Amino acid sequence: MPVREEKKGVLRSMDYWTIGLYLVLLTCGWFSVCGASYELGTAVDLFSLDTRSGMQIVWIGTALVLGFIILLLDDSYFDMFAYVLFGFMLLLLFATIFNPHSIKGSRSWLVMGPVRLQPAEFAKFATALVLAKFMSQRDYDIHRWKDFLRTLAIIFTPMLFIVMQRETGSALVYLAFFLVLYREGMTGSVLFTAVAAVFYFVVGIRYSSQPLLDTPTFVGRFVVLLSIQVFTSVMVGVYLQKWKQALCALAACLGLTLVSLAFSLYVLPFDIYWIQLAICVGIVGWLLWQAFATQLRPWLWIAFFAVGSVLFFHGADLALNRVLEDHQRTRINVLLGLEDDLKGAGYNVHQSEIAIGSGGLTGKGFLNGTQTKLKYVPEQDTDFIFCTVGEEQGFVGAAGVLLLFLVLILRLVHLSERQPTTFGRIYGYCVLSIFLFHVFINVGMVLGMTPVIGIPLPFFSYGGSSLWGFTILLFIFLRIDAGRNLLPQ
Repeated sequence: MPVREEKKGVLRSMDYWTIGLYLVLLTCGWFSVCGASYELGTAVDLFSLDTRSGMQIVWIGTALVLGFIILLLDDSYFDMFAYVLFGFMLLLLFATIFNPHSIKGSRSWLVMGPVRLQPAEFAKFATALVLAKFMSQRDYDIHRWKDFLRTLAIIFTPMLFIVMQRETGSALVYLAFFLVLYREGMTGSVLFTAVAAVFYFVVGIRYSSQPLLDTPTFVGRFVVLLSIQVFTSVMVGVYLQKWKQALCALAACLGLTLVSLAFSLYVLPFDIYWIQLAICVGIVGWLLWQAFATQLRPWLWIAFFAVGSVLFFHGADLALNRVLEDHQRTRINVLLGLEDDLKGAGYNVHQSEIAIGSGGLTGKGFLNGTQTKLKYVPEQDTDFIFCTVGEEQGFVGAAGVLLLFLVLILRLVHLSERQPTTFGRIYGYCVLSIFLFHVFINVGMVLGMTPVIGIPLPFFSYGGSSLWGFTILLFIFLRIDAGRNLLPQ
């Protein structure tokens, strides 16, 4: 195909709706940076390079140049050099561990004079490319253990290096890739296990010291162990279609628990935890006996789930009190409502909630927010920039921003599903998963609904590394999508 025809076909196939959304989000983000960085009593000079609003224009301009350059490249390069880019990023992440410059306790930044770059932001697109490259191979099968473990290695290797840089928040973003694995055929039991683990942790820790009625039993341990019994019994019915046995097991668990509870309430108070633990041991024994008797592997996997659930629950309590740092433990306790700490770990969230709430329905207007102008909210132009949107533009403006992100996510779903290649589809879902994770966690963090892990809001938070990283991630996919009509039929 002649070069001129190819370029014409690429331009005609470009998704200008997504590019338009990108430009709108950039514009809204710049106004938010202006509002968050402006100081009361100073002359309004939003374009000065001495201000963050002025520097953000530089980052936006360079991001647009990067996006334009990516659109000029041949889309086959992304498939061809995926492993090279991934290897280079891993080396960069590994080298950053030994970086002598520590910023707020993190060694994740490379400092080159006045410029600071965070390799973890750029490793996302490289990881996405390698996942798409590896999972699009003809003989790849996500249900084969060898392929599945290699896929996990691709995801967890950059995570490990980033954690070693003491940047846990950026490392957790890579968990978003599990949504891609689920789309490509990963069994739903993996996601169910992850959700169950979160439930065990939250309920077990949140109610760890709350007594159950008038018994010596604590609500946290009671609910978690009972949930393990219920989940295990239901899994027997769902995955083995042995509903009669599942219902019998469930009835036995609930019956023994109710009898124990009644005995503790009206006869002799004692900790029902030990009875529940014995019930869990009995269920595991029954599952293992069924596994050896029927030679059916699902019985064995369900037994592993039950054992793993009990071990995780007890290990989570141990990790919280013995492994985590004091500030990390405090953040979790604040999130779960166990502590207030309004002058410490809960200060940022408390002030951001005040700022958002003070905006009301329509907001205080551009540059008129008092909470943000008086610098009550730390990191208000980076991690907590959404509180500026809520204060200045109110509920209407904040809802409008979330609607823009929703449209972007839905558009990326549409583009991913129309890809003619497995490589393009997987990479597209990698992009939307990362955007979805960032938006959900960042906005939830500002509203006090998710842990404060310090990740930016795409196209809004101040800084070049995050803006460039998101731009590269998005425009690579736009270039892949633009070449979909040039494939030989």
